[in-house]
Amino acid sequence: MKAMAKEAMKVQYQTFAAGMKTLMLSTVDEHGKPFTSYAPFVKTNGKFYIYISKIANHYRYLEETPAVDAMLIEDEAKTANLFARQRVRFVCTARNIGNADCDEIFALFEQRFGKSMMDMLRGLDFSLFELTPSEGRYIAGFGQAYDIDLSADKFEHVNRDGHTQTAK
Repeated sequence: MKAMAKEAMKVQYQTFAAGMKTLMLSTVDEHGKPFTSYAPFVKTNGKFYIYISKIANHYRYLEETPAVDAMLIEDEAKTANLFARQRVRFVCTARNIGNADCDEIFALFEQRFGKSMMDMLRGLDFSLFELTPSEGRYIAGFGQAYDIDLSADKFEHVNRDGHTQTAK
């Protein structure tokens, strides 16, 4: 793939991801069964942050098993083809970081979701979780898959056989 095309796809991915405010979570329950939910998020320094209630199932599951997949997916109403929705999935490790010494993260949540909403939530039983991605894959459409490494700011095309193709 040509470097110009790869750069255009990287910008498309960045625009897509920047427009998302919630992510889908795939966690594992105490019996090893998958559990899917969602949470509003903010992103900084290559990590995602979610603010969730202690009574939510996914809170407990993340505490017990920190392995989690996070997915951003295009709105059905906005996609041209439901079989090829734009999406990105990240394999992550979750860590409950609590609420102390997290002013920078709370400022991002306030900027994105409003101060009054965050003030209300901060009075409840919510806690911040940090999701650290170890790998990611962006799907722009049929035959358009790209591996993403947020920590290294790498974006590589994946061939139809599943192998990464480094652009020259």
